[in-house]
Amino acid sequence: MQTLLVASRKGLLVLRGAGAAWSLTAHHFAGDPVTQAMTDPRTGHWYAALRLGHFGAKLRKSTDQGRNWCDIATPAFPPKPQSGPLANDPTPWNVELVWSLTPGAATTPGTLWVGCMPAGLFKSEDGGQSWALCRALWEDPRRLQWMGGGNDYPGMHSVLVDPRDPQHIRVAISCGGVWQTRDAGASWALMADGMVADYLPAGSAQDPNTQDPHRMLQCAAHPDVLWVQHHCGMYRSTDGGRLWTGLVPPVPSAFGFAVACDPQDPLRAWFVPAQSDTHRYPVGARMVVTRTDDGGKSFTLLHQGLPQSDAYHLVYRHGLELAPDRQTLAMASTTGGLWISPDAGEQWHCISRDLPPVAALAWERT
Repeated sequence: MQTLLVASRKGLLVLRGAGAAWSLTAHHFAGDPVTQAMTDPRTGHWYAALRLGHFGAKLRKSTDQGRNWCDIATPAFPPKPQSGPLANDPTPWNVELVWSLTPGAATTPGTLWVGCMPAGLFKSEDGGQSWALCRALWEDPRRLQWMGGGNDYPGMHSVLVDPRDPQHIRVAISCGGVWQTRDAGASWALMADGMVADYLPAGSAQDPNTQDPHRMLQCAAHPDVLWVQHHCGMYRSTDGGRLWTGLVPPVPSAFGFAVACDPQDPLRAWFVPAQSDTHRYPVGARMVVTRTDDGGKSFTLLHQGLPQSDAYHLVYRHGLELAPDRQTLAMASTTGGLWISPDAGEQWHCISRDLPPVAALAWERT
């Protein structure tokens, strides 16, 4: 029996099952938009991020698998300075939404990381009771060149903790490239060399500070192997992000938002192609998933069980997730579709077509 958390526009849904048989067992925060969910493999605790409009972003925590929830602190920016280089920063200094929830390393059980919109990174060392802004990145003057892309402001959607070193963190920002720190946030290096943003003039298309990675993941067993679904294609790095290599565009498209990767096999990853930036639905309204088993040299087209006509689903950045068994994939869309594959994408089972728009999925990890 597996447990899947579904963060949706109308609450957090909990499904349990296996294979093709799944059932909804709980519905938390009904009616409230949930932007992110996370289960902490170190403690078993569940976390949910809510976006409550006028009341702002909020965080909830459960220590008993959702039977009870409590409020925890929400990350907050300090007041904007009245003088100096950041006084005229056009970005609002308030958390619009929590876009990434990431547990720290196994050796630091109280550490959590949060990536937000606007693109700030926050760290907690007490399980979410308090948060500290990583000021070195937020106050870096290069941040003022970041763009919002499809949103009003740049956002941090991917935060990766190196399992070998709890102080080594990598983040991806739309649109602000890929950054890493080796000292828990005291200093930062921009690492998006090799990425190309074809939405910019030719002279600035390779500027690493204005790249738009849509999602970034690492292979847990080989943390220097990174995968990115970029606004303008798909990329892989085998040297920890110092250099990115564009993958051969697969059929039917290299555009998309979601990527999942195998935590043990550095050559295997899955993507969900969409037609284009201006047509955010499957090519030909035919839904497919692509999988590479050779590091991006070739791709297998997977569609058995997925809608092959009149399908206008979009899978967001966090809408494709691989379960701990390394075989079960879950995929959910902005139009309420949820599919699960028990065999690495070869066969998909439609669990529901009637969910609220889904922002993120999270498997229970213990």
